[in-house]
Amino acid sequence: MFESLTDKLQGAFKKFGSRGVVTEEDLDQALREVRMAMLEADVNFKVVREFTSRVKEKALGAEVLRSLTPAQQVIDIVHGELVELLGGAAPKLNTANTPPTVVMVVGLQGSGKTTSIAKLANLLKKQRLRPLVVACDIYRPAAVDQLVTLAKQLDVPYHEEGTAAKPAVIAANGLEKAKRMGMTHVLVDTAGRLHIDEEMMREVADLRRQLNPAEVLFVADAMAGQDAVTAAKEFHDKVGTTGLVLTKMDGDARGGAALSIRSVTGVPVKFIGVGEKADALEPFYPDRLAGRILGMGDMLSLIERAKEQMGDEDTDKFKDKLKKGTFDLQDFVEQLRKVRKMGPLGQLVGMLPGFNKIKAQLDVDSMDDGFFNHAEAIVLSMTPWERRHPEKIDGKRRKRIARGSGTDVQSVNQLLKQFFEARKIAKTLSTGKFPVLPGMR
Repeated sequence: MFESLTDKLQGAFKKFGSRGVVTEEDLDQALREVRMAMLEADVNFKVVREFTSRVKEKALGAEVLRSLTPAQQVIDIVHGELVELLGGAAPKLNTANTPPTVVMVVGLQGSGKTTSIAKLANLLKKQRLRPLVVACDIYRPAAVDQLVTLAKQLDVPYHEEGTAAKPAVIAANGLEKAKRMGMTHVLVDTAGRLHIDEEMMREVADLRRQLNPAEVLFVADAMAGQDAVTAAKEFHDKVGTTGLVLTKMDGDARGGAALSIRSVTGVPVKFIGVGEKADALEPFYPDRLAGRILGMGDMLSLIERAKEQMGDEDTDKFKDKLKKGTFDLQDFVEQLRKVRKMGPLGQLVGMLPGFNKIKAQLDVDSMDDGFFNHAEAIVLSMTPWERRHPEKIDGKRRKRIARGSGTDVQSVNQLLKQFFEARKIAKTLSTGKFPVLPGMR
């Protein structure tokens, strides 16, 4: 989502280069470019103005420009201010003193509200908690059916009474059911509309008073830009939200909503949706997102996803092979299978430091499902010796492999090139020598 913003911010800081001296004029020029980059990313103009003012004030106040590493320190200040803009410390889900903890989920139709409830239930279940979902959105066609279907797929208990009963009655009965079953959480799907109206707001506010929830989460579509920010503020003013869920963070929007919404509403972002699958909901970490925006990567999130798919033992073996230089094509295809389960490759590469360069080196945009299928077919068409010694695969062998895999020599050449690039990058990452932004050490 932040690729364009990252490119422009890196371009602004590149002008510092490795200069020992940075003047106030240099700083003003860089901040002008930062300001333009953020405005083009659809960040709220007031937020942009305050952000760049704070960066300049801190840079001048700390006499950064006279230090030995001015460029590095300016980037550190920008990173710190981005973390602050996004909310500072990572917020946690509130819990009730006496279970079950009631979580109301509110938002407009089309924002991913019902899907987010299912994803949140799945996340809680992974944490060995016991959620129950309650279908109180009786207005959107098929909303109840959608929630029930998702709950069944995830093996999560649910409560629904169709669309004839009042939401207040459904919610009360759902809460009683959760208490009888000894559930830890009750996730309530509430009324949604295509736009904000007084009747919906009144109903949601009444439901809030009735349930006294520990959390009221507003689901915002990150691709809706400032419209999502406006809707979030309106819900907060009229209903009293306690947290935000940003969906479609894996999309190609400019990202302004993510950077504006915390500042404008005063409400912390607690979760982000990064895909369509049931496990594509993550706790929100402001420092990790700030690092990604500045091209520093998000290795912690990447490691967490890898461990979930590979386990600690497999991860250690993988790192050991990389360091020793024994990582071969058989390992490559096995890791590809696991990587496919971790999420879209472009999203994963976005978590690596200096990801723009890596993305270009590996030609990530060409790596769709078809690529993975072809890659597997090509590797499985090789002999065990060829998989262990890819650098020794000559033209004659490449023709045979192409015939055996139903592809062509060009595809075999492309895969081998990508393998060698991936091995080189992975070895660098395994040593901790990450690519860095200009001016950073």
